[in-house]
Amino acid sequence: MKLILAIMTLVLFSISAIAQNSVDVSSKAPKSVDFGLMGGLNLSFFNVTEGQFGTYQDVQVNFYGGVFVDFNIVNHFHFQPELLYIGLGDFRFLNVPLYLKYNIYTNFDFMVGPSINYFFDFFSKKIKIHVDLSLAYNISSSLNIHMKYTIGFQQISPSGLFLGVGYKI
Repeated sequence: MKLILAIMTLVLFSISAIAQNSVDVSSKAPKSVDFGLMGGLNLSFFNVTEGQFGTYQDVQVNFYGGVFVDFNIVNHFHFQPELLYIGLGDFRFLNVPLYLKYNIYTNFDFMVGPSINYFFDFFSKKIKIHVDLSLAYNISSSLNIHMKYTIGFQQISPSGLFLGVGYKI
Protein backbone atom coordinates (compact mmCIF):
# COMPACT_ATOMS: atom_id res chain seq x y z
CA MET A 1 0.00 0.00 0.00
CA LYS A 2 2.90 2.36 0.76
CA LEU A 3 4.30 1.68 -2.72
CA ILE A 4 1.00 2.66 -4.37
CA LEU A 5 0.94 5.90 -2.38
CA ALA A 6 4.55 6.61 -3.35
CA ILE A 7 3.82 6.07 -7.05
CA MET A 8 0.68 8.21 -6.94
CA THR A 9 2.57 10.97 -5.08
CA LEU A 10 5.35 10.89 -7.68
CA VAL A 11 2.86 11.15 -10.56
CA LEU A 12 0.93 13.99 -8.91
CA PHE A 13 4.15 15.83 -8.05
CA SER A 14 5.32 15.54 -11.67
CA ILE A 15 1.99 16.86 -12.96
CA SER A 16 2.07 19.72 -10.44
CA ALA A 17 5.64 20.68 -11.35
CA ILE A 18 4.85 20.73 -15.06
CA ALA A 19 1.65 22.72 -14.48
CA GLN A 20 3.56 25.33 -12.46
CA ASN A 21 6.10 25.67 -15.29
CA SER A 22 3.41 25.89 -17.96
CA VAL A 23 3.46 29.69 -18.10
CA ASP A 24 5.55 31.22 -20.87
CA VAL A 25 7.73 33.77 -19.04
CA SER A 26 8.07 36.05 -22.08
CA SER A 27 4.34 36.45 -22.71
CA LYS A 28 2.83 35.38 -19.37
CA ALA A 29 0.29 33.41 -21.44
CA PRO A 30 -0.53 29.90 -20.19
CA LYS A 31 0.51 27.02 -22.39
CA SER A 32 -2.03 24.42 -23.33
CA VAL A 33 -3.00 21.82 -20.73
CA ASP A 34 -5.83 19.43 -21.59
CA PHE A 35 -7.62 16.87 -19.44
CA GLY A 36 -9.55 13.93 -20.81
CA LEU A 37 -11.09 10.49 -20.57
CA MET A 38 -10.18 7.40 -22.55
CA GLY A 39 -11.22 3.81 -22.87
CA GLY A 40 -11.55 0.84 -25.15
CA LEU A 41 -10.53 -2.77 -25.68
CA ASN A 42 -7.22 -4.43 -25.06
CA LEU A 43 -5.90 -7.65 -26.52
CA SER A 44 -3.37 -9.34 -24.23
CA PHE A 45 -0.90 -11.87 -25.63
CA PHE A 46 0.34 -14.70 -23.38
CA ASN A 47 2.89 -17.39 -24.25
CA VAL A 48 1.44 -20.67 -22.97
CA THR A 49 3.38 -23.95 -22.75
CA GLU A 50 1.25 -27.02 -23.43
CA GLY A 51 3.29 -30.03 -22.24
CA GLN A 52 4.95 -31.87 -25.13
CA PHE A 53 3.06 -29.84 -27.74
CA GLY A 54 5.24 -26.76 -27.24
CA THR A 55 4.41 -23.12 -26.80
CA TYR A 56 1.49 -21.26 -28.36
CA GLN A 57 0.15 -17.75 -27.99
CA ASP A 58 -3.13 -17.20 -26.15
CA VAL A 59 -5.03 -13.94 -26.74
CA GLN A 60 -7.57 -12.49 -24.31
CA VAL A 61 -9.87 -9.55 -25.08
CA ASN A 62 -10.49 -7.19 -22.16
CA PHE A 63 -11.29 -3.55 -21.37
CA TYR A 64 -9.59 -0.42 -20.07
CA GLY A 65 -10.64 3.06 -19.01
CA GLY A 66 -9.15 6.08 -17.32
CA VAL A 67 -8.00 9.67 -17.45
CA PHE A 68 -5.14 11.62 -19.01
CA VAL A 69 -3.49 15.04 -18.84
CA ASP A 70 -1.83 16.48 -21.96
CA PHE A 71 0.83 19.16 -21.37
CA ASN A 72 2.05 21.09 -24.41
CA ILE A 73 5.79 21.47 -23.79
CA VAL A 74 7.09 23.17 -26.92
CA ASN A 75 6.02 23.21 -30.58
CA HIS A 76 4.99 19.65 -31.44
CA PHE A 77 6.14 17.99 -28.19
CA HIS A 78 3.82 17.09 -25.30
CA PHE A 79 4.01 15.17 -22.04
CA GLN A 80 0.97 12.96 -21.44
CA PRO A 81 0.66 10.94 -18.22
CA GLU A 82 -2.34 8.62 -17.93
CA LEU A 83 -4.00 6.64 -15.17
CA LEU A 84 -5.86 3.59 -16.50
CA TYR A 85 -7.81 0.76 -14.89
CA ILE A 86 -7.34 -2.45 -16.88
CA GLY A 87 -9.11 -5.80 -16.78
CA LEU A 88 -6.98 -8.76 -17.86
CA GLY A 89 -8.89 -12.03 -17.58
CA ASP A 90 -9.30 -12.60 -13.85
CA PHE A 91 -6.75 -9.88 -13.01
CA ARG A 92 -7.27 -6.15 -12.45
CA PHE A 93 -4.53 -3.55 -12.36
CA LEU A 94 -3.64 0.12 -12.59
CA ASN A 95 -1.51 1.27 -15.50
CA VAL A 96 0.38 4.59 -15.42
CA PRO A 97 1.96 5.35 -18.81
CA LEU A 98 4.24 8.39 -18.96
CA TYR A 99 4.32 9.39 -22.61
CA LEU A 100 6.46 11.77 -24.58
CA LYS A 101 4.08 12.74 -27.38
CA TYR A 102 5.09 14.15 -30.75
CA ASN A 103 2.64 15.60 -33.27
CA ILE A 104 3.84 13.96 -36.52
CA TYR A 105 1.36 15.61 -38.82
CA THR A 106 -1.73 17.78 -38.37
CA ASN A 107 -3.94 15.02 -36.94
CA PHE A 108 -1.43 12.26 -36.08
CA ASP A 109 0.44 11.83 -32.80
CA PHE A 110 3.18 9.36 -31.89
CA MET A 111 3.76 8.51 -28.20
CA VAL A 112 6.47 6.52 -26.47
CA GLY A 113 7.38 5.96 -22.84
CA PRO A 114 7.47 3.65 -19.87
CA SER A 115 4.37 2.42 -18.13
CA ILE A 116 4.16 1.32 -14.52
CA ASN A 117 1.63 -1.38 -13.69
CA TYR A 118 0.30 -2.26 -10.26
CA PHE A 119 -1.49 -5.62 -10.11
CA PHE A 120 -4.09 -5.97 -7.35
CA ASP A 121 -4.27 -9.77 -7.60
CA PHE A 122 -0.65 -10.90 -7.14
CA PHE A 123 0.95 -11.84 -3.84
CA SER A 124 4.45 -10.88 -4.97
CA LYS A 125 5.98 -8.76 -7.71
CA LYS A 126 2.88 -6.58 -7.98
CA ILE A 127 4.78 -3.87 -9.88
CA LYS A 128 5.64 -4.45 -13.55
CA ILE A 129 7.35 -2.04 -15.94
CA HIS A 130 6.51 -1.99 -19.66
CA VAL A 131 7.49 0.06 -22.67
CA ASP A 132 4.59 1.57 -24.64
CA LEU A 133 4.34 2.76 -28.24
CA SER A 134 1.21 4.53 -29.44
CA LEU A 135 -0.34 6.22 -32.47
CA ALA A 136 -3.37 8.49 -32.28
CA TYR A 137 -5.52 10.05 -34.95
CA ASN A 138 -7.29 13.26 -33.88
CA ILE A 139 -10.78 13.20 -35.43
CA SER A 140 -11.46 16.64 -33.95
CA SER A 141 -9.83 18.91 -31.37
CA SER A 142 -11.64 16.93 -28.64
CA LEU A 143 -11.90 13.36 -29.98
CA ASN A 144 -9.22 10.87 -31.00
CA ILE A 145 -8.86 7.20 -31.76
CA HIS A 146 -5.69 5.50 -30.67
CA MET A 147 -3.76 2.26 -30.87
CA LYS A 148 -1.17 1.37 -28.24
CA TYR A 149 1.25 -1.51 -28.08
CA THR A 150 2.76 -2.36 -24.72
CA ILE A 151 5.79 -4.63 -24.48
CA GLY A 152 5.94 -6.88 -21.43
CA PHE A 153 9.30 -8.28 -20.41
CA GLN A 154 8.17 -11.24 -18.30
CA GLN A 155 5.91 -14.27 -18.81
CA ILE A 156 3.30 -13.04 -16.32
CA SER A 157 3.59 -9.49 -17.67
CA PRO A 158 2.14 -9.92 -21.16
CA SER A 159 2.36 -7.70 -24.19
CA GLY A 160 -0.86 -6.06 -25.31
CA LEU A 161 -2.59 -4.10 -28.03
CA PHE A 162 -5.01 -1.33 -26.99
CA LEU A 163 -7.65 0.08 -29.32
CA GLY A 164 -9.74 2.94 -28.01
CA VAL A 165 -10.99 6.49 -28.00
CA GLY A 166 -9.96 9.56 -26.06
CA TYR A 167 -12.05 12.62 -25.32
CA LYS A 168 -10.62 15.96 -24.11
CA ILE A 169 -12.89 17.61 -21.58
